[in-house]
Amino acid sequence: MTKSNGEDPRSGSRMERFQQGVRKRTLLAKKKMQSITKDDVKGYLVRNAFVLLTVTAVIVGTILGFSLRQYKMSYREVKYFSFPGELLMRMLQMLVLPLIVSSLVTGTAALDSKASGKMGIRAIVYYMSTTIIAVIIGIIVVVIIHPGKGTKENMHREGKIMKVTAADAFLDLIRYAPLGIMFLIAGKIVEMEDMGVIGGQLAMYTITVIIGLLIHAIIVLPLLYFLVVRKNPWVFIGGLLQALITALGTSSSSATLPITFKCLEDINGVDKRITRFVLPVGATINMDGTALYEALAAIFIAQVNNFELNFGQIITISITATAASIGAAGIPQAGLVTMVIVLTSVGLPTEDITLIIAVDWFLDRLRTTTNVLGDSIGAGIVEHLSRNELKNRDAEMGNSVIEENEMKKPYQLISQENESVKPLDSETKM
Repeated sequence: MTKSNGEDPRSGSRMERFQQGVRKRTLLAKKKMQSITKDDVKGYLVRNAFVLLTVTAVIVGTILGFSLRQYKMSYREVKYFSFPGELLMRMLQMLVLPLIVSSLVTGTAALDSKASGKMGIRAIVYYMSTTIIAVIIGIIVVVIIHPGKGTKENMHREGKIMKVTAADAFLDLIRYAPLGIMFLIAGKIVEMEDMGVIGGQLAMYTITVIIGLLIHAIIVLPLLYFLVVRKNPWVFIGGLLQALITALGTSSSSATLPITFKCLEDINGVDKRITRFVLPVGATINMDGTALYEALAAIFIAQVNNFELNFGQIITISITATAASIGAAGIPQAGLVTMVIVLTSVGLPTEDITLIIAVDWFLDRLRTTTNVLGDSIGAGIVEHLSRNELKNRDAEMGNSVIEENEMKKPYQLISQENESVKPLDSETKM
């Protein structure tokens, strides 16, 4: 009867199984909600206190920054106000170099040369692949949206020469986290000269960068993780929330490194031999967000100059943006420095970088968050691909411990027997 009606009995059974699964999950969710106690809520708040405080700091910092703009603070007052944020940055940056060196040493020492070589190749292939994809996304998005339509005559240029005094030097000596992030963001908002300049072409440019970064961070990277690891990428990304918020606040992938280690090892359970080997390298050379941003920004500057780029020049921008992102330091606004290389490669005016400085502090935070997400997902992928080498290494270590114990046991037994036999021999001789 089912065949005559044209219905497939398997499709019906699949739908029934799906409905049963949904019902079971709904019932389990209801039971869990009903079984939640005050102690469970307290425990959750304690476990996630840092994340919640950091999110609160970002929100409060944004509100505080816009509230203080009406007071027209001087440059010196802004610097004093944002000092707690600078303090946080200096403290984190102070940890970066010893952390990277010690992590690489311990990570390499825990692996044999063959295993570390394979992991290194896998990591570099991943880094290069995601960076190239990011550049392609940036180029496609900026060509489609065309945010630089028009001229640059009405656009605002921004640039400052930083003055350093004895007070700055003293504050640099004393340079903590949610509180610091709050003052970092509030200080940057207060520091902006005129919010009105973020309109027209610059607003479209900002939206274009955000769309490109979202495509890479929400679609490409999770899809890569799912295709390789065959696990839910959002569970893995959920464990990185603390690191991603810290990256958003500090705008430095290197400064976020200690938090990234903690999230991957303690929450997501990634092997320490992988994180100590992959993350320090990734924080230095894997800059997906920066690569996407530089390619997109270069084409935007070409558009506002009414400079028509041919296919060869777009390829040149792709290559130089990839190379420049690898050479960019993991510090705030490092992309603006390497942007000069990209613009020079196709003959665009380097002074037009000042057109995008007004919004770069904000976009820099978003691309840093994308960089940290790319590094972390890369660590998860490399761990999955290297699971056999890790198991073999564990087995070798286990065997060596057993062999060492076995070597010790006969020696101890023989020495004891000799000690017990010697008195007997002496007695017989007597």
